[in-house]
Amino acid sequence: MDGFSIAIIVGAFLVVLVLLAGVKTVPQGYNYTIERFGRYTRTLTPGLNLIIPFVDGIGRKLNMMEQVLDVAHQEVITRDNASVTANGVTFYQVMDAPAAAYEVNNLENAILNLTMTNIRTVMGSMDLDELLSNRDGINSRLLSVVDAAVSPWGVKITRIEIKDIDPPKDLIEAMGRQMKAEREKRATILESEGRRQSAILEAEGEKEAQVLEAEGRKEAAFRDAEARERSAEAEAKATQMVSEAIAQGDVQAVNYFVANNYIKALESIAKSPNQKVLMMPIEAANVIGAVGGIAEIAREAFGGDKPQRNNGRVPNSES
Repeated sequence: MDGFSIAIIVGAFLVVLVLLAGVKTVPQGYNYTIERFGRYTRTLTPGLNLIIPFVDGIGRKLNMMEQVLDVAHQEVITRDNASVTANGVTFYQVMDAPAAAYEVNNLENAILNLTMTNIRTVMGSMDLDELLSNRDGINSRLLSVVDAAVSPWGVKITRIEIKDIDPPKDLIEAMGRQMKAEREKRATILESEGRRQSAILEAEGEKEAQVLEAEGRKEAAFRDAEARERSAEAEAKATQMVSEAIAQGDVQAVNYFVANNYIKALESIAKSPNQKVLMMPIEAANVIGAVGGIAEIAREAFGGDKPQRNNGRVPNSES
């Protein structure tokens, strides 16, 4: 092999090397920065890319996917001078590869330290009770502050979560006693409220019962008065009828009126609780005569033989 052939082989090899040096493949989820003589010129996106060999070079290889950083435990003093330890996680994503590559040195360490500093700032401005019960508020404030701080670096903070907040052991015991006392207090208040409500309902029930009872007595009294009024009207009408019959000389009406009252008097005597023995007859002849008078009135009412009137004179019992 002569020198010309060797030169051709060497030249072909160099051409292959140049071509290989000018072809760059970027994997999905990454961006490469291109530097020409140490100065940033452009960014390579995922896929096949060509550069000028020996002139352009790969500067930084940046992961454009969302990433997570663990924030280690650190001690925080709250506004009410309680000491707690807290840790968390930070999710971030590179949005601008050149800014993330050239605006900050050691991006992950910068984000981590910035997050830890703001955790102490945000949590230190809150009381312990608020700190333990308002994690969503802490996360929102941290996200807002840290995201604004890393924005010039071409980074987007997608989420910051506080994982654990650990107060000292003696403080946990004190909080447990406080919570127990508070629950007992609420239970006592609810029990008292229940007794109060029960007493109110019972009083209202008694009041309504008394009102209904009074309404019932009023209605009963009204009914009794109405019944007495009608009874009096009936008695007055009967007396008027008897009076008219007497005025017309009807002796049988007089006998009926007297016998009716006489029998009622006997009935009252018989029903008396102090009356044990009743001797009969008590003017039995008069009672029989009165009953006879009732029979005469009945015959007149139903169209029987009309008795002869004697103009008010009572017939002789011997005749």
